Amino acid sequence: MLAAIVIGVIVLRDNGGGSASAADVATYNTLPGIRKTKAPWPPEYEFLADRLLPLGLTTLPQEAVTTHYHSHLDIFVNGKKVTVPALIGINQGAGYITELHTHDTRGVIHVESPKANDHFTLGQFVAEWGVFLNGQCIGAYCNGLKWYVNGKQQTGNPQIYTLQSHDEVAIVVGTPPKNIPSSYKFLAGE
Repeated sequence: MLAAIVIGVIVLRDNGGGSASAADVATYNTLPGIRKTKAPWPPEYEFLADRLLPLGLTTLPQEAVTTHYHSHLDIFVNGKKVTVPALIGINQGAGYITELHTHDTRGVIHVESPKANDHFTLGQFVAEWGVFLNGQCIGAYCNGLKWYVNGKQQTGNPQIYTLQSHDEVAIVVGTPPKNIPSSYKFLAGE
């Protein structure tokens, strides 16, 4: 199995960056530190370094902005918003940041890579966070998962969705909120 993960990583790297295929995301939930638990989900750091290579992410000494954009993630469980925590992808203790990270609890995903035209998926971000995600579940919640991009319901596995600039991504499990967000008001410069 380790050989398959290594081969997947080599293919991922040879494809020019962070984008992942359905075959790649199939391994994400088997990586160390992935939690299939109820929220809240603080960033998982104990096994983060072990997840980075299979996720196509690297440790950077500082933010890199050759590719630079932001997406927004909302998660709702039975109509209640789940906090996307600060410092996903920023390991202050080890002194590095990755291409996908959060600075605060607004749910803004910073996509900042030293490579031009680098692309990353929702699955890479959620696995970096250390949370289980597939087409049926997020964490321990498996009650009718639905997901939306810019207010439009999507089909298939949300793990393979490639994040785009100013996307509003919403994952909904159980009773939906009164309104599915269709946009997010990013701060100036985001």
